[in-house]
Amino acid sequence: MKNIFYNLFFIGFIALSFTACQKVDLTTLNSDANTTVSLSVTSLVLDKDAPDAQALTVSWTQPDFGYDAAPKYKILVDFANGDFSAPQEFAVGNVYQKTFTAAELNSKLLTLGAEADAVNNLAVKVVTVLSDYKSIYSNIVNIDVTPYASILDLSSNWGVVGSGTPGGWGNPAIPDLPFWTTDTSGVLVAYVTLRDGEIKFRTDNAWTTNLGDDGNNGSLEAGGANIAVTAGSYKITLNLNDNTYTMIPFSWGIVGSGTPNGWGAPDIKLIYNSYADDFRAVCKLLDGEIKFRFNEDWAVNYGGTDGALLDGGANIPVAAGYYLVKFNLKEMKYELESLTEVWGLVGSAAPNGWNGPDALFQPDYGLAEGKFYLNGITLINGEIKVRQNNDWAVNYGDDGNDGTLELNGANKPVTAGTYNITLDMTGATPTLTLAAW
Repeated sequence: MKNIFYNLFFIGFIALSFTACQKVDLTTLNSDANTTVSLSVTSLVLDKDAPDAQALTVSWTQPDFGYDAAPKYKILVDFANGDFSAPQEFAVGNVYQKTFTAAELNSKLLTLGAEADAVNNLAVKVVTVLSDYKSIYSNIVNIDVTPYASILDLSSNWGVVGSGTPGGWGNPAIPDLPFWTTDTSGVLVAYVTLRDGEIKFRTDNAWTTNLGDDGNNGSLEAGGANIAVTAGSYKITLNLNDNTYTMIPFSWGIVGSGTPNGWGAPDIKLIYNSYADDFRAVCKLLDGEIKFRFNEDWAVNYGGTDGALLDGGANIPVAAGYYLVKFNLKEMKYELESLTEVWGLVGSAAPNGWNGPDALFQPDYGLAEGKFYLNGITLINGEIKVRQNNDWAVNYGDDGNDGTLELNGANKPVTAGTYNITLDMTGATPTLTLAAW
């Protein structure tokens, strides 16, 4: 009798345990739940001169889920002949409509690979995200869009080569420092950081056509002598109309109580962006004020208000945070774009050790969205990692020390030297490439 009691108790206990461990789904998705998408227009030409104009509205119906759901929506855009395996995505939260400005839509379409100044047949659909495991896809609607070229092409086939450059006399991992075209035909310009050494000018990263300076007098000769240089930042102007060149110390920077070094040097260096013919930097600013100045000197400086630059103008107030700073002398304007995500390099080999602040990567300012660069950084013997926003919540290491990054991966060992570093977040697996000077 006692055994029977124990057996019945055991069976009942197992039954209760089994029931308690089961995940009971008290909700059932309506099998007819769906989302229908509509567009405000079916053909669209984006206007470069009206980047803030409302260009396209995507609307969709609210599905009947059959229960009280909390969905999030995403708009996907692909080519009409695509399969949405690599679309452009727009997360829009829990609303049922999204209106795009011309600039916003244009940027995404160019990143997708749409051809500028041509009609592109595109497909649009909406994803209703209910959980990590359940999504509903809408119907697909088509639209013809003509985007505009949003970036300049100032490229030339001329470059700076030599022991004074990061690539030396021909490091295949580091191409020649580029010359850019200007408003004057035959006149090119390069903004470069050099080390002690020598340089020459050549085309196509090859020696077929190269220029040097036999008399060290600013006049160039085919196959001429190497040009001696000292370490620093320079603007080199190459005039192919009369085979002459000039080279002057040249750098623009951000200074002020809103910068890490206050009103003294070193300034936050601005980097030339050929895609917009301006100067930019991703940086962390503090509560305070800033100005822009030339060659870390007050002889030439700019302040301003409301985005307008003024020679010797007023200090520009800033709030603490991460920013993309744009400095445009052609249009005499500046912009402080607040950023929520930045990537940085940290570690015992990095300039500020494991505690930071991290050395911030600069994004690709062209169409290579997801690529970031940290050029000319000096490391010491030690280890590095990549992390987001100077914080360990999101960080990448290199488990196999093979250039492929893993979330929370191992520290990556490095040897002392100066490097150009590329962080590529465009693929399924991030990569980190180091090219030594």
